[in-house]
Amino acid sequence: MKQIAKILAVFLLFSTSAHAAATKEDIQKVENYLNSIQTLSADFVQIASNGEKVEGRLYIKKPNKIRMEYNAPSNILIVGNGDYIVYYDKELDQITNIDYEDIPAALILANTIKINNQDLKVTNFIKDPGMTKISLKYNKAQELGPFTLTFANNPFELKQWKVITPQSLEVSLSLYDTVTDATLNDTLFTFSKRTEQNKTPKHRRK
Repeated sequence: MKQIAKILAVFLLFSTSAHAAATKEDIQKVENYLNSIQTLSADFVQIASNGEKVEGRLYIKKPNKIRMEYNAPSNILIVGNGDYIVYYDKELDQITNIDYEDIPAALILANTIKINNQDLKVTNFIKDPGMTKISLKYNKAQELGPFTLTFANNPFELKQWKVITPQSLEVSLSLYDTVTDATLNDTLFTFSKRTEQNKTPKHRRK
C-alpha cells in the first residue's frame, strides 16, 4: 500500500454511457466548480487495480495546500505547504520531498484552473444524467499519466479522481462526506515530524 500511496502522491476516475466531445459549456462548468472552491475536506477510499485498498482523510486549501492522512495500517502522511510536498512514512521514519510540478493533482490546488489550453488537454469526456467524467493529460509532461475527474451532476460535486501510473496501475480516490469552503487552519499543512510521531494512528472505519 505504501508504494500505491507514493505513486498517487507523485501523480497528490468508465460506464456504458455514450462518449461525446466536451462542449465549451461542459468545460466551463468544470472550471467554474473547481475555481469556486477555496477549501475542501473529505473522507476518502483509495483503490488500486491490483486490489489494494486504504482509507483516509483529505484536506485542501488553495492555493497549493494539501494534506492526506492515510489510516492504519499504512501510516502514511502527505502534506503540501504551498512550496513543496512532504511524503512521510511513519513506520519507516522516512521523509521524501516532492515538487508540485511533478504531480497532475496540482490542477485542483491552483487558484485559477484552465482546461483545454496549451498545457492541459481533454482526452475523454462522458456525461450521463447522474455523472460527468472528464479525462485530462498534460501536453508537456509526457511522463505524467492521464487522470480523470468524476463529478456528481446534482448537485455538481467532485466525487473521484483516477490516475494511471507509469507502471500502468490504475489508482482511484473516491470522496465521501465532502465539506467545501469551511475554515481550515494552516497548521494542517505544516509538517512537524515530532507532532506526527506523537499522534495515535487512525484505523479503518468498520
